Amino acid sequence: MQTDARVGAVMEGGGGQRVFNTGHGAVVVDGGAAGAACKLMEQQRKEKERALHDHQPRIGTVSQLIAGGVAGAVGKTCTAPLARLTILFQLQGMHTDAANLKSASIWRETTRIIKEEGYRAFWRGNLVTIAHRIPYSSVSFYAFERYKNLLQLVLGVESPGENISKDLAVRLVGGGLAGITAASVTYPLDLVRTRLAAQTNVIYYRGIWHALRTISREEGATGLYKGLGATLLGVGPSLAISFAVYETARTHWQFHRPDDSTVLVGLGCGSLSGIASSTVTFPLDLVRRRMQLEGAGGRARVYKTGIFGTFKNIFKTEGLRGLYRGILPEYYKVVPGVSIVFMTYEKLKQFLSNIPDG
Repeated sequence: MQTDARVGAVMEGGGGQRVFNTGHGAVVVDGGAAGAACKLMEQQRKEKERALHDHQPRIGTVSQLIAGGVAGAVGKTCTAPLARLTILFQLQGMHTDAANLKSASIWRETTRIIKEEGYRAFWRGNLVTIAHRIPYSSVSFYAFERYKNLLQLVLGVESPGENISKDLAVRLVGGGLAGITAASVTYPLDLVRTRLAAQTNVIYYRGIWHALRTISREEGATGLYKGLGATLLGVGPSLAISFAVYETARTHWQFHRPDDSTVLVGLGCGSLSGIASSTVTFPLDLVRRRMQLEGAGGRARVYKTGIFGTFKNIFKTEGLRGLYRGILPEYYKVVPGVSIVFMTYEKLKQFLSNIPDG
């Protein structure tokens, strides 16, 4: 074996010689040693990924639930104004002729809310948002870790980094199951949050408990679960993509830049995660919002044919653009929102892992 001083040079010479870049120079090996060198480099990569995984903060069940809940509440509170704008845009066209709809303008709607409802209106329904987000985030983060561990056992994944396709499958399926679990448990609060945020000048629901009682009385217990099907169809893929993109991006980032701060990694990878999941699942989220408002405030029903009938109706009357109504404020919301959630979660895990047991 001989060393070539040209760093990064790749060539194949006579006799089956190959050059491998080791980071300190190019090492020339004969064909017989090439396979062993490849195995050594792959083993070193796996050991590095395993070391990164082993150094992730470890916390107990209660601490993990707290970290997930607080992270969700912080993220939602910071982006509440954009969340309300998204809901209002999504509901355009529900009780208005599509031909008479004005093009969505964030600035115009923001000005209208400030003028007619005041600044506090941007956080209308935020209390119920937090009441929903704390258990939702707690359950989703906790369930993801549990499902991930279970799937690793089922698929025979002894340690992350050994099989990229299995790692991705674990993250996608685990994220989807976590989303379905969390959404099913906390759905009535999500429905109430939507109805409170959708109120403008006429206040029909006076708060969380009043809304829960009114909906149960006027629409029955099933009224609290309107749009659950669309929610599960959307939240499964949404969290599947979100967790998969975040975990994959974080692993790749920390592998190549292990000294970067947790805050930077959380914000960067969270942004990619939010954009990817929102783009794919936004039409289902819009359908869910509109189904949640069926019969609200005594209004006549608009969509009477279920999830797919509602989807078809919106597409027919408002076009493809109608299915993405409100996507701009959604992007403005989701990039900082998801980033803040993941960053807060990682920092809280780091903090809570340093607290001695007992």
